[in-house]
Amino acid sequence: MAEIADKLTAVREQIHAACGRVGREPNSVELIAVSKTIPAALIRDAYAAGQMCFGESRQQEAAPKIETLPAALRWHFIGRVQHNKVRKLLPAFEVIHAIDSLRLATYTAELAGELGLFPQVFLQVNVAGEAAKGGFEPALLRAEMATLLQLPRIEILGLMTIPPAAENAEAARPWFARLRELRDSLEREFAVRLPALSMGMSGDYEVAIEEGATHVRVGSAIFGNRSYQVDGQLG
Repeated sequence: MAEIADKLTAVREQIHAACGRVGREPNSVELIAVSKTIPAALIRDAYAAGQMCFGESRQQEAAPKIETLPAALRWHFIGRVQHNKVRKLLPAFEVIHAIDSLRLATYTAELAGELGLFPQVFLQVNVAGEAAKGGFEPALLRAEMATLLQLPRIEILGLMTIPPAAENAEAARPWFARLRELRDSLEREFAVRLPALSMGMSGDYEVAIEEGATHVRVGSAIFGNRSYQVDGQLG
Protein backbone atom coordinates (compact mmCIF):
# COMPACT_ATOMS: atom_id res chain seq x y z
CA MET A 1 0.00 0.00 0.00
CA ALA A 2 2.79 2.43 0.92
CA GLU A 3 4.26 2.28 -2.59
CA ILE A 4 0.95 3.15 -4.25
CA ALA A 5 0.30 5.89 -1.69
CA ASP A 6 3.73 7.38 -2.40
CA LYS A 7 3.15 7.29 -6.14
CA LEU A 8 -0.24 8.91 -5.76
CA THR A 9 1.34 11.66 -3.68
CA ALA A 10 3.98 12.22 -6.37
CA VAL A 11 1.36 12.42 -9.14
CA ARG A 12 -0.76 14.84 -7.13
CA GLU A 13 2.29 17.02 -6.50
CA GLN A 14 3.04 17.07 -10.23
CA ILE A 15 -0.57 18.00 -10.99
CA HIS A 16 -0.28 20.83 -8.46
CA ALA A 17 2.97 22.03 -10.06
CA ALA A 18 1.58 21.88 -13.60
CA CYS A 19 -1.46 23.88 -12.53
CA GLY A 20 0.79 26.42 -10.86
CA ARG A 21 2.79 26.95 -14.04
CA VAL A 22 -0.31 28.10 -15.92
CA GLY A 23 -2.24 29.80 -13.13
CA ARG A 24 -4.83 27.09 -12.57
CA GLU A 25 -6.27 25.74 -9.34
CA PRO A 26 -5.18 22.13 -8.66
CA ASN A 27 -8.77 21.17 -7.88
CA SER A 28 -9.67 21.99 -11.50
CA VAL A 29 -8.07 18.67 -12.53
CA GLU A 30 -9.68 15.27 -11.91
CA LEU A 31 -7.13 12.48 -11.50
CA ILE A 32 -8.47 9.22 -12.93
CA ALA A 33 -6.39 6.29 -11.71
CA VAL A 34 -6.39 3.87 -14.62
CA SER A 35 -6.98 0.49 -13.03
CA LYS A 36 -7.38 -1.75 -16.07
CA THR A 37 -5.53 -5.05 -15.45
CA ILE A 38 -5.06 -4.01 -11.80
CA PRO A 39 -6.54 -6.36 -9.18
CA ALA A 40 -9.11 -5.15 -6.69
CA ALA A 41 -6.66 -5.40 -3.78
CA LEU A 42 -4.39 -2.73 -5.26
CA ILE A 43 -7.34 -0.52 -6.18
CA ARG A 44 -8.37 -0.81 -2.54
CA ASP A 45 -4.89 0.38 -1.53
CA ALA A 46 -5.25 3.43 -3.77
CA TYR A 47 -8.67 4.10 -2.27
CA ALA A 48 -7.16 3.90 1.22
CA ALA A 49 -4.67 6.55 0.08
CA GLY A 50 -7.52 8.87 -0.84
CA GLN A 51 -8.06 8.08 -4.53
CA MET A 52 -11.76 8.00 -5.39
CA CYS A 53 -11.93 7.98 -9.20
CA PHE A 54 -10.83 5.01 -11.29
CA GLY A 55 -10.80 4.26 -15.01
CA GLU A 56 -11.49 0.93 -16.69
CA SER A 57 -11.46 0.00 -20.36
CA ARG A 58 -13.11 -3.44 -20.44
CA GLN A 59 -16.61 -3.96 -19.11
CA GLN A 60 -16.13 -7.66 -18.44
CA GLU A 61 -13.01 -7.04 -16.36
CA ALA A 62 -14.46 -4.05 -14.53
CA ALA A 63 -17.75 -5.63 -13.46
CA PRO A 64 -16.44 -7.85 -10.63
CA LYS A 65 -14.22 -5.05 -9.33
CA ILE A 66 -17.11 -2.61 -9.17
CA GLU A 67 -19.23 -5.20 -7.39
CA THR A 68 -16.49 -6.04 -4.87
CA LEU A 69 -15.04 -2.62 -4.06
CA PRO A 70 -16.62 0.11 -1.89
CA ALA A 71 -19.66 1.83 -3.37
CA ALA A 72 -18.06 5.22 -2.72
CA LEU A 73 -15.64 4.71 -5.61
CA ARG A 74 -16.41 6.55 -8.84
CA TRP A 75 -15.88 4.74 -12.12
CA HIS A 76 -15.08 6.18 -15.55
CA PHE A 77 -15.11 4.04 -18.68
CA ILE A 78 -12.10 5.05 -20.76
CA GLY A 79 -11.96 2.28 -23.36
CA ARG A 80 -13.45 2.00 -26.81
CA VAL A 81 -17.20 1.59 -26.46
CA GLN A 82 -18.79 -1.40 -28.18
CA HIS A 83 -22.47 -1.09 -28.98
CA ASN A 84 -23.26 -4.45 -27.40
CA LYS A 85 -21.71 -3.34 -24.09
CA VAL A 86 -23.50 0.00 -23.67
CA ARG A 87 -26.43 -1.49 -21.76
CA LYS A 88 -24.04 -2.88 -19.14
CA LEU A 89 -21.79 0.18 -19.07
CA LEU A 90 -24.41 2.80 -18.31
CA PRO A 91 -25.51 1.59 -14.86
CA ALA A 92 -21.92 0.95 -13.74
CA PHE A 93 -19.99 4.03 -14.92
CA GLU A 94 -20.77 7.64 -14.15
CA VAL A 95 -18.75 8.93 -17.12
CA ILE A 96 -18.10 7.43 -20.57
CA HIS A 97 -14.97 8.92 -22.16
CA ALA A 98 -15.07 7.60 -25.69
CA ILE A 99 -18.29 8.35 -27.54
CA ASP A 100 -16.80 8.33 -31.01
CA SER A 101 -19.72 8.64 -33.43
CA LEU A 102 -23.19 10.12 -33.76
CA ARG A 103 -24.57 6.59 -34.10
CA LEU A 104 -23.05 5.56 -30.77
CA ALA A 105 -24.19 8.76 -29.07
CA THR A 106 -27.74 8.25 -30.34
CA TYR A 107 -27.82 4.65 -29.17
CA THR A 108 -26.42 5.65 -25.77
CA ALA A 109 -29.12 8.30 -25.39
CA GLU A 110 -31.83 5.81 -26.32
CA LEU A 111 -30.61 3.25 -23.80
CA ALA A 112 -30.21 5.91 -21.12
CA GLY A 113 -33.86 6.78 -21.57
CA GLU A 114 -34.88 3.15 -21.38
CA LEU A 115 -32.83 2.65 -18.20
CA GLY A 116 -33.83 5.93 -16.59
CA LEU A 117 -30.24 7.21 -16.48
CA PHE A 118 -28.52 10.49 -17.31
CA PRO A 119 -24.91 9.56 -18.14
CA GLN A 120 -22.14 12.07 -18.62
CA VAL A 121 -20.01 11.59 -21.72
CA PHE A 122 -17.00 12.89 -23.57
CA LEU A 123 -16.87 13.01 -27.36
CA GLN A 124 -13.67 11.39 -28.57
CA VAL A 125 -11.85 13.36 -31.25
CA ASN A 126 -9.19 11.90 -33.54
CA VAL A 127 -7.16 15.11 -33.64
CA ALA A 128 -4.29 13.58 -35.59
CA GLY A 129 -6.42 11.66 -38.09
CA GLU A 130 -4.83 8.32 -37.20
CA ALA A 131 -6.46 5.44 -39.04
CA ALA A 132 -5.94 3.03 -36.13
CA LYS A 133 -7.79 5.21 -33.63
CA GLY A 134 -11.46 5.92 -33.22
CA GLY A 135 -13.04 9.28 -32.76
CA PHE A 136 -14.73 12.08 -34.64
CA GLU A 137 -12.71 13.87 -37.26
CA PRO A 138 -12.83 17.54 -36.22
CA ALA A 139 -14.76 18.61 -39.32
CA LEU A 140 -17.31 15.82 -38.89
CA LEU A 141 -17.79 16.69 -35.23
CA ARG A 142 -18.50 20.28 -36.18
CA ALA A 143 -21.02 19.14 -38.81
CA GLU A 144 -22.82 16.83 -36.36
CA MET A 145 -22.53 18.92 -33.20
CA ALA A 146 -26.00 20.46 -33.41
CA THR A 147 -27.56 16.99 -33.61
CA LEU A 148 -25.40 15.71 -30.76
CA LEU A 149 -26.44 18.59 -28.54
CA GLN A 150 -30.11 17.81 -29.13
CA LEU A 151 -29.84 14.22 -27.91
CA PRO A 152 -31.82 13.69 -24.69
CA ARG A 153 -30.62 11.97 -21.53
CA ILE A 154 -26.88 12.43 -22.05
CA GLU A 155 -24.75 15.28 -20.76
CA ILE A 156 -21.80 16.13 -23.01
CA LEU A 157 -19.04 17.25 -20.65
CA GLY A 158 -16.52 18.03 -23.35
CA LEU A 159 -13.95 16.42 -25.63
CA MET A 160 -11.42 13.61 -25.25
CA THR A 161 -8.38 12.68 -27.28
CA ILE A 162 -5.40 10.34 -27.34
CA PRO A 163 -2.44 11.91 -29.18
CA PRO A 164 -0.06 9.94 -31.39
CA ALA A 165 2.53 7.90 -29.53
CA ALA A 166 5.75 9.85 -29.04
CA GLU A 167 9.08 9.61 -27.25
CA ASN A 168 8.57 12.75 -25.19
CA ALA A 169 5.68 14.60 -23.63
CA GLU A 170 6.27 17.84 -25.53
CA ALA A 171 5.43 16.09 -28.79
CA ALA A 172 1.86 15.77 -27.55
CA ARG A 173 1.45 19.48 -26.79
CA PRO A 174 0.24 20.54 -30.27
CA TRP A 175 -2.45 17.84 -30.23
CA PHE A 176 -3.66 18.85 -26.78
CA ALA A 177 -3.72 22.47 -27.88
CA ARG A 178 -5.66 21.51 -30.99
CA LEU A 179 -8.34 19.78 -28.91
CA ARG A 180 -8.66 22.80 -26.64
CA GLU A 181 -8.93 25.14 -29.62
CA LEU A 182 -11.59 22.90 -31.19
CA ARG A 183 -13.54 22.91 -27.93
CA ASP A 184 -13.31 26.70 -27.71
CA SER A 185 -14.54 27.15 -31.28
CA LEU A 186 -17.46 24.75 -30.74
CA GLU A 187 -18.49 26.66 -27.64
CA ARG A 188 -18.54 29.90 -29.60
CA GLU A 189 -20.29 28.49 -32.67
CA PHE A 190 -23.00 26.57 -30.81
CA ALA A 191 -23.33 28.83 -27.74
CA VAL A 192 -22.77 25.86 -25.45
CA ARG A 193 -20.58 25.08 -22.47
CA LEU A 194 -18.15 22.18 -22.90
CA PRO A 195 -16.14 22.65 -19.72
CA ALA A 196 -14.12 19.44 -19.68
CA LEU A 197 -11.15 18.11 -21.63
CA SER A 198 -10.07 14.50 -21.07
CA MET A 199 -6.48 14.26 -22.25
CA GLY A 200 -3.12 13.23 -20.88
CA MET A 201 -1.79 9.93 -19.56
CA SER A 202 1.17 8.89 -17.40
CA GLY A 203 3.79 10.12 -19.84
CA ASP A 204 2.30 13.48 -20.75
CA TYR A 205 -0.35 14.52 -18.22
CA GLU A 206 1.62 17.55 -17.03
CA VAL A 207 1.74 18.95 -20.57
CA ALA A 208 -1.96 18.14 -20.98
CA ILE A 209 -2.77 20.12 -17.84
CA GLU A 210 -0.76 23.07 -19.12
CA GLU A 211 -2.91 22.93 -22.27
CA GLY A 212 -6.19 22.82 -20.38
CA ALA A 213 -6.91 19.20 -19.39
CA THR A 214 -9.55 18.83 -16.70
CA HIS A 215 -9.37 15.01 -16.56
CA VAL A 216 -6.08 13.08 -16.76
CA ARG A 217 -5.93 9.30 -17.09
CA VAL A 218 -2.90 8.05 -15.16
CA GLY A 219 -2.14 4.36 -14.73
CA SER A 220 1.49 3.25 -14.77
CA ALA A 221 2.69 6.27 -12.76
CA ILE A 222 0.46 5.01 -9.93
CA PHE A 223 0.31 1.23 -10.28
CA GLY A 224 3.54 0.52 -12.17
CA ASN A 225 4.11 -1.13 -15.54
CA ARG A 226 3.43 -4.74 -14.57
CA SER A 227 0.61 -6.79 -16.10
CA TYR A 228 -1.46 -8.30 -13.31
CA GLN A 229 -3.58 -11.43 -13.34
CA VAL A 230 -7.26 -10.51 -13.57
CA ASP A 231 -10.01 -13.11 -13.25
CA GLY A 232 -7.72 -15.85 -14.49
CA GLN A 233 -6.59 -13.95 -17.55
CA LEU A 234 -3.89 -11.44 -18.27
CA GLY A 235 -5.41 -8.03 -19.04
